[in-house]
Amino acid sequence: MPAWIRLLRPGDWTKNVFVLLPAVFWLSGQGKGLAEADVWAKVWPLLEAFGCFCLAASGSYCVNDALDAAKDRLHPVKRRRPVASGAIGAGAAVVVGCVLQIAAVAIGFLMVSRVVGACLLVYLVLQALYNVRLKRVPLVDVSVLATGFCLRAAGGAAAIGVQMSVWLLLCVFFLTLFLGFTKRLCDLAAAENARAAGEHVDWKPRAGYESRDQMNWLLGVSGALVVMLYVMYTLSPHADRLYGARTVGLSLLTPLALVAIHRFYRRANLGLSDAPLETLRTDRVLLITIAAFSLGTLACLQSASIESLLNGLLVR
Repeated sequence: MPAWIRLLRPGDWTKNVFVLLPAVFWLSGQGKGLAEADVWAKVWPLLEAFGCFCLAASGSYCVNDALDAAKDRLHPVKRRRPVASGAIGAGAAVVVGCVLQIAAVAIGFLMVSRVVGACLLVYLVLQALYNVRLKRVPLVDVSVLATGFCLRAAGGAAAIGVQMSVWLLLCVFFLTLFLGFTKRLCDLAAAENARAAGEHVDWKPRAGYESRDQMNWLLGVSGALVVMLYVMYTLSPHADRLYGARTVGLSLLTPLALVAIHRFYRRANLGLSDAPLETLRTDRVLLITIAAFSLGTLACLQSASIESLLNGLLVR
């Protein structure tokens, strides 16, 4: 793959799926039964917002890789990144990154909405603070990244002109907090594996995540909060008002969520790749679990027969 494409990390654009989440739940609740033309009137701004966040994310990757190039050269995996390996100059990466970020904000304000543009602007300000200082502060670093994913979801809600559930916001925050900690553990484990194989590795975690006990505690707390909030939301009066008995079906998908969380933790503990597409390509169990959870969610939200079945079998 050409160095410039690798620098933009198009595979990581899958992380922007959080922009689309509000639309999934809106279509199954307040938007159900709308005419096709009305639905498409919402979908196009949503896709534009998705594209803007892809540009903004790629711009942030360019700047981040340029700033971290010296330290990345000390890591057994990160040293292969385009800037760290010398394939692309740090100055060129910063220029391209800034152009992409400016384009993302401009398109957001001019073509989607002022609120989406504001979400993009706040997202990029947070990324700048992260690159300058916050990525060196334990817990704050991953919290900033998780907040960025919440801004993606908020931008998606703003694009289709609906309010966002605080439950969805909290689930997104703690899920991405957990995934952020798996990345930190993955980096630590990869460095440990390289040292065990006899390589000389001078790399150390930026924010001081050097203890597996600390990482396991952070992952345990954030993973438990993800599952707890998911179950609480599916059984909440708010969800019941919107989806009725279908929410019971969503709660029954919890075991799949647990399997997925464990698979992410297992990969990180082994020091395997945390790139989204690579993870799904190499971990069949995780791929099947996520596919089953996604299909189950869509079936519960969209199928009237499942709602009737759940109403007849279970007491709410």
